[in-house]
Amino acid sequence: MKLGFVSDSLGSLPFEEMLDHAARLGCDGVEVNTCGWSTAPHFDLAAMLESADKRTAFRSAFESRGLKVISLNANGNPLHPTDPKQGEGLKDTIRVAGALGIKTVCTMSGLPAGSPSDSMPNWVVSSWPPETQTILHYQWEQKLNPFWTEIAALCAEHGVDRIALELHGNQCVYNVPSLLKLREAIGPVIGANLDPSHLFWMGADPLVAAEALGPALYHVHAKDTLLNAPVQATTSLLENGSLMDIPARSWSYITLGFGHGEEWWRQFCYRCLMAGYDGWLSIEHEDVLLNSLEGLEKSVALLKAVMPSAPSDFKPQDI
Repeated sequence: MKLGFVSDSLGSLPFEEMLDHAARLGCDGVEVNTCGWSTAPHFDLAAMLESADKRTAFRSAFESRGLKVISLNANGNPLHPTDPKQGEGLKDTIRVAGALGIKTVCTMSGLPAGSPSDSMPNWVVSSWPPETQTILHYQWEQKLNPFWTEIAALCAEHGVDRIALELHGNQCVYNVPSLLKLREAIGPVIGANLDPSHLFWMGADPLVAAEALGPALYHVHAKDTLLNAPVQATTSLLENGSLMDIPARSWSYITLGFGHGEEWWRQFCYRCLMAGYDGWLSIEHEDVLLNSLEGLEKSVALLKAVMPSAPSDFKPQDI
């Protein structure tokens, strides 16, 4: 496995300084945010799309430090009913990835409105009352499948082999069955970006999910979640309070090891190996209580202690 982090983890730092820290920490690469829910402080998508010189300078900044571009990350809602810029940002990210020779783009599946007359995204998480099924049929058959058919063709045109969809709340693809459903409809260009932090608060088990995804596991975001049991006991894990008020929440994103310890992360790495995944572990630091650099340093140290980094060479002796 290879270790890196999402560029927004150090979003307050200039591009070159962010890369310097990646090299200092002994990371192998950085995953770069391009648009959507990120202001993309380290990546000017429009300029990168237009200028070969800027793309060359971008790659050179990585190569001069012995780093790789893990992937481009266009996280957002590409099917937002009133904000087409998010979908266009994903398409431009794919075009730039192709020009840079980057084979993996990370993003979200998208969440449309619940009907043609709606103007807000609608996330269905239950099977009752009956209109929920009407909403799901509209979202998948009229919005999701046509959009991703178009995106698959764009990927083929620009040489992008993999779209890694984050299993994330408020998206049509948020768990293993919904990922596999879209993959079956669109093809193997679609795979999963497995971020344990989201599965924790949705009540799933990331260890089992890794094995269930198998060859559909394309990318991993290393992010942890604190499950605040005393609050959860009365509010459940359906939480809509401020992300900044950790004591009041039933769950919060947190530095690696502060929600689940080293033993859990050791098991997670091994389960990913069991599923056939030996790719990137990309840390996404979103802990509001810890300093960003300190939290990233602690997360890197934890993963270095548990992640396999050399190829297996064991074989039974001839006896």
